[in-house]
Amino acid sequence: MTDTNMEDGAPTGRRRRAGGGADARRAARAAGGAGAQHKFISRKIPLFEPLSSEMLETIEANADRLLAESGIEFREDEEALALWKDAGADVDGERVRFPKGLLRDLIKTAPSVFTQHARNPERSVQIGGDATVFAPVYGPPFVRDLDDGRRYATIEDFRNFVKLAYVAPALHHSGGTVCEPVDIPVNKRHLDMVYSHIKYSDKPFMGSVTHPERAADSVAMAKLLFGDAFVDENCVLINLINVNSPMVFDATMLGALKVYARAGQAAVISPFILAGAMSPVTGAGTLTQILAEAMAGLAFAQLCRPGAPVVFGTFASSISMQSGAPTFGTPEPALVLYGAAQLARRLGVPFRSGGSLCGSKVPDAQAAYESAQTLLPTLMGGVNFALHSAGWLEGGLVSSYEKFVMDCDQLGMMQRFAEGLDITENGQAMQAFQEVEPGQHYLGCDHTQANFKSAFYMSSIADNNSYEQWEAEGAQTAEMRANALYKRWLKEYQAPPLDPGADEALLAFIREKKESMPDAFT
Repeated sequence: MTDTNMEDGAPTGRRRRAGGGADARRAARAAGGAGAQHKFISRKIPLFEPLSSEMLETIEANADRLLAESGIEFREDEEALALWKDAGADVDGERVRFPKGLLRDLIKTAPSVFTQHARNPERSVQIGGDATVFAPVYGPPFVRDLDDGRRYATIEDFRNFVKLAYVAPALHHSGGTVCEPVDIPVNKRHLDMVYSHIKYSDKPFMGSVTHPERAADSVAMAKLLFGDAFVDENCVLINLINVNSPMVFDATMLGALKVYARAGQAAVISPFILAGAMSPVTGAGTLTQILAEAMAGLAFAQLCRPGAPVVFGTFASSISMQSGAPTFGTPEPALVLYGAAQLARRLGVPFRSGGSLCGSKVPDAQAAYESAQTLLPTLMGGVNFALHSAGWLEGGLVSSYEKFVMDCDQLGMMQRFAEGLDITENGQAMQAFQEVEPGQHYLGCDHTQANFKSAFYMSSIADNNSYEQWEAEGAQTAEMRANALYKRWLKEYQAPPLDPGADEALLAFIREKKESMPDAFT
């Protein structure tokens, strides 16, 4: 029996027994927390730092040795090799080896904290310091929902996820490739994707990195939105530069990195690690490689433009040693995350990692446990920019509608947790102690009445009613409730206003670019 049928057809007496509290809880779940947007997290709780100074120094020394002895390949980019040679590195073909201290000296020009500006200034975010920014899932070619199952993503799905990210209060960022719209040619889809972020959201967003020209198009579209001078002087785009681990930067990533760094836009330099396959099987070995690869990319951005904003990133997963498949929510990647965060802080740059990662095929208990075991280290480790915070399923192959809103519920909890303990006069609650005599309860006292609406986090997904009430309301699972919630968010979505002149200029740019080249699907 659905909520609607019960409300329309249940006897009056039964509704009375359920009480106004039950009605309020149903209304809160229906709203799903959509509405007032949270600012990026400014943590008021301490960091968890499990690696000692001696352990970190050992890893740093090993990374220096790896960089000097083995080096890193910069493939098919003569300009990059020339820049390294001029900077004092040892260039042998495409292999670059770095004398101790060179990379750290170059990285000193990178800002420790910067602002990524949104077209709505109230949505701008701080990246670095005590801030944590939650951004949605990135990259899946498939989408999934309870109604139609698993299928290839389309541009309509892409727009839907941008809208959901805009509505979700605990997502601070619109993200980038929230899913891969395969119904648009590969060489043109980036235009529709960047435009969707601009049109359907006013939160900050990411640029394209699949080709240097697409990176340049992203910067050009940002200039049409913000103005040339503002873009040159401020960060309005962030992008993801994956190292081709182990120890390789390929031409595509280097080309995109050069475009963004020279435009003064932020680059997340992120080794992509499946430990045991793309790095040593041990955590310390993996951290050594992550540090070496990240420092090379961070420093290269400074060669392109000193002061360019950068983020030390890592995506590190363990693998099943039986099948080779990536695994998530296990202890080893969490320890790597904590260690990499500490290494980033010692370098003096912001850090990216974590999210709500899982290997499950559906939003089930496995998905929930694995995501929780990734999300909590994300917060406790001090991640500054957290991709894949909502919607990730099947090891990153799927953007899930239901899991998206389920994850957003957890992000709201993390937001509240990061606020720490309220020790203000109201938080100390001495008024309540004065009101309530021993043996009585606090439910009706003035302090409780003044605080009950905001005292505890109210989940938009969880059901805490009695078994009988749960059964009467349709015996819905969390996934079923999430299905209804994402549909409600999309139905009630209202686009933020966009300057008509900027919109017209963007559409004209897109038309001209698309007409300049034939469709390509590879």
